[in-house]
Amino acid sequence: MSLTQADIDRIIQMAWEDRTAFDSIRAQFGLTPGEVIKLMRAEMKPSSFRMWRARTTGRKTKHVALRAFDVGRFRCPDQKGS
Repeated sequence: MSLTQADIDRIIQMAWEDRTAFDSIRAQFGLTPGEVIKLMRAEMKPSSFRMWRARTTGRKTKHVALRAFDVGRFRCPDQKGS
């Protein structure tokens, strides 16, 4: 899959958001969590990447399966996917 710079910027923005799950990124861009991690590592300074990984590791909101709810989530009109 070929990503534009705008797509990469949006993926980084979504990955930094606490309430955006990796599953949402997969639905919109087709990237697995591992691919998102590789992209973040390539696009960020090492210190920023380490800070991001520390924030996302084990965070329930980044993994839909760990969330306590499955309805009522906000979806921005600019989001792609279903």
